[in-house]
Amino acid sequence: MVAEAPVASTESLAAVVADPTYVSRETPTREEDDPPLAMEAMRAVQILNPSGEVTMPRPDRTRVMCVANQKGGVGKTTTTVNLAVALALHGNRVLVVDLDPQGNASTGLNVPHHTGIPDVYDCLINSVPLAEVAQAVEGIPNLWCVPATIDLAGAEIELVSVVARESRLDRAIAAYPGEFDYVFIDCPPSLGLLTVNALVAAQEVLIPIQCEYYALEGLNQLINNINLVRQHLNPKLDVSTILLTMYDRRTRLADAVEQDVRNHFGDKVLQAVIPRNVRVSEAPSYGQSVMTYDPGSRGATSYFEAAQEIAERGVKEPVGRNA
Repeated sequence: MVAEAPVASTESLAAVVADPTYVSRETPTREEDDPPLAMEAMRAVQILNPSGEVTMPRPDRTRVMCVANQKGGVGKTTTTVNLAVALALHGNRVLVVDLDPQGNASTGLNVPHHTGIPDVYDCLINSVPLAEVAQAVEGIPNLWCVPATIDLAGAEIELVSVVARESRLDRAIAAYPGEFDYVFIDCPPSLGLLTVNALVAAQEVLIPIQCEYYALEGLNQLINNINLVRQHLNPKLDVSTILLTMYDRRTRLADAVEQDVRNHFGDKVLQAVIPRNVRVSEAPSYGQSVMTYDPGSRGATSYFEAAQEIAERGVKEPVGRNA
């Protein structure tokens, strides 16, 4: 005897017809239906924005952002490069000022910065106009970089005897003939005269914080220095953005650091968190940002989300023009 297939009752069929939102358990969702490679390709297209349309809102005025943290290895340069590329790919005009003698931001943007190349040192010490030093970044429209060479290593000492030494970079940016939506200043891992120049030139400070205990130890010192600069040199300066980097979801420590930072800084902490991702580390060795090296990776997606969040905040809270 063959068992008969179960037949749905007329009541249940009527209920399905009446509810247009009904979805069978066996109907795959969009995420389940699309293979991982297809999802990655979709993310890559979204990040690279081949149409060139303005998909991230442009601020009403130039935002000069100093990326600072005196602790090394927290992701200052990586953050500067990837946020700048993300914003430029989505319709914003961006200038990156490499203020670190190591010149890593210049390397990440594939901008020549060997000895003899006009660099930010010439602007600070010899008053060379920024426009004569800035280089267009190859392959990224709307993105320019002021490189740093090894000459910048001696600038800390040479600036000591220069008149108005703290505001040299501020004057150079203010005298630039073009207009930018964003100016990112990549600081060295110290609180010397170069970092002070960046803090005086900026309106906003972006602090990348590594999700480890040591990263929190020096944070008070940085905030104190920022407050001193605000009191004596730049009253418009504000810590506007905190970005959590190198987040490892497998550890309780990362979660604890995140909670501490969010409790202390509140809304200044971006919702986007940058995970530990090998693609982010590999990209500079190819002279690229992770946005162009592997646009479908988790690292690229996270930096894209962070850039989008920064852009949206800029529209809600316009800041004064300084370029």
